[in-house]
Amino acid sequence: MSELRYLAGYPPELQEQARVLLEQGKLAGILAQRYPQDHKVRSNKELFDYVQELKNKHMRNSAPLGKVLFDDKLKVIRGALGLHTTATHQQGNKLRKRRELRVASLFKETPADFLRMIVVHELAHMKHTDHDKSFYKLCTYMEPDYHQLEFDLRLYLTVQDWQE
Repeated sequence: MSELRYLAGYPPELQEQARVLLEQGKLAGILAQRYPQDHKVRSNKELFDYVQELKNKHMRNSAPLGKVLFDDKLKVIRGALGLHTTATHQQGNKLRKRRELRVASLFKETPADFLRMIVVHELAHMKHTDHDKSFYKLCTYMEPDYHQLEFDLRLYLTVQDWQE
C-alpha cells in the first residue's frame, strides 16, 4: 500500500514519517502506548448515555437527540466515521425535528479518546454544518486535544488499513 488515504491532507514530510513507522512496524505500538485506555461503550444504549452526558455538559441548550447508535454500514457506504442527520416529521399541525447521531461500529474497539473525538465531532455538527473555524472552535471547547486526537485517529486508521 503506497497511498495513505487518511493522511492525504497532511504535509508530505508528515506522511513520510508515518510511512517509515508503518514499514518498521512501530506505529501501532506507539499509538497503543499513547492511548492505552479502552472504553466500556459497546451497546447503542451505552452510546446514547455517553453522548447525552457529553451533550449535557457542553451543549445544554442544543436540540435533543432522538437516536444515537453504532452503525455497521457507515464506513463502507458513506466513507464516513460518524454521521449527524436531522429528519423533519409533521405531527398534526406541528413540524418536529428528530436528530440522529450515528457512529461507525469500529469505534466499539478503539481507545476511549478516539470514541470521544468522533462523538465531539458529530455533536459539533448539531450547531455547525460545515468544517469551518467556528466548528473547530466548538470541537476544541468540548475536547481541548481535539486536533491531536483527530490526527492520531487518522494514524490509527492508517495502521488498520496497512494491516488488512
